[in-house]
Amino acid sequence: MDRFEDDGSESGPFLEVDNLSTGFPTPRGVAQAVDGVSFKLERGRTLGVVGESGSGKTVLSRSVMNLLPKYAIKSGSVRFRGREISSLSDRDMRAVWGTEMAMVFQDPMTSLNPVKRVGVQITESLNYHLNQKGKDADETALALLRSVRIPEAQRRLREYPHQLSGGMRQRVSIAISLACGPRLLIADEPTTALDVTVQAQILDLLQAQQRDRFMAMMLITHDLGVVAGRTDDIAVMYAGRVVEKAPTKILYRNMKMPYTEALIRSIPKV
Repeated sequence: MDRFEDDGSESGPFLEVDNLSTGFPTPRGVAQAVDGVSFKLERGRTLGVVGESGSGKTVLSRSVMNLLPKYAIKSGSVRFRGREISSLSDRDMRAVWGTEMAMVFQDPMTSLNPVKRVGVQITESLNYHLNQKGKDADETALALLRSVRIPEAQRRLREYPHQLSGGMRQRVSIAISLACGPRLLIADEPTTALDVTVQAQILDLLQAQQRDRFMAMMLITHDLGVVAGRTDDIAVMYAGRVVEKAPTKILYRNMKMPYTEALIRSIPKV
């Protein structure tokens, strides 16, 4: 499968998820992690997906990207740029991952390869998807590190992940995700392992990159305070379902569900 071409054939929303369900077999039956979730996301807009641990947020993101284990039981529809992708094989999805949609994972220490230099990890996707090699790939990698505001970017290209701070490792992860110009970026709890000051910097960076590149973005978090002012719409998840969805400003003014109010009250007051 080739990368989607801008041939004018797209129709409908940029990303449309319809009645998506994902479960996992257990000795006691199927554990339903995502249960009948539907939403739409347009290019240039950010959707915040909020819920407590175990609510199904991460499984939802991996279901959208087809990053599920083979034994997962999945149903429903995921249409991206007008084309159904939920039934694509891993081989076909390799043309979509990186170039069309990408993910920033929770913990860069587990998503980055500890035995490869930062520069190598960035240029891998450039080589595979864009056929950029040698000096061209190195220059692109350097530009990416600078775009995510890593100081002394030239030196960092030759370093290993363990030589970087937590905030810089997450910036490297973002640079890798952005390397091939994806149109959809999914950020799954991108600030969980970071201190408060660095959290704000990473969130501001993601917001700036989303606007500069006119990407669609899903920002997944357990903290409603994180998505305030950084998203256009919010979907609140509980027990695998979206229990409330509204434009961000409206949701904060007029919450319909007691669960959403409880999430707001759980935000620490300083």
